[in-house]
Amino acid sequence: MQWLRRLFGQSDTAPVLLLHVRCARCGAVVQARIHLYNDVSVEYDEREEVKGYWIRKELMDDRCFRLMTAELRFDRQRRLIGQEISGGEIITAAEFEAVRANRGTTV
Repeated sequence: MQWLRRLFGQSDTAPVLLLHVRCARCGAVVQARIHLYNDVSVEYDEREEVKGYWIRKELMDDRCFRLMTAELRFDRQRRLIGQEISGGEIITAAEFEAVRANRGTTV
């Protein structure tokens, strides 16, 4: 199957964005995977040309089950240009891993 992927120009690694969020109420962390070709919606300008992409992702932690909503905007090359979140805060991958590692030793 690899030769088919090379023939049609498909790479082995899909363009994926990992979103890390901390709940504002309980502090639990959540990781969401966003596939930049399948999960995002196209945003058009007034001339019906592609302006960029966007996604609204709803996340829920496993502690207090509070719903967090993230809205992300991307440019035409699918680079992140804006992000808003309600019910939580976006954290780095290092912060996410640190909380997960600490949680594993205390539980």
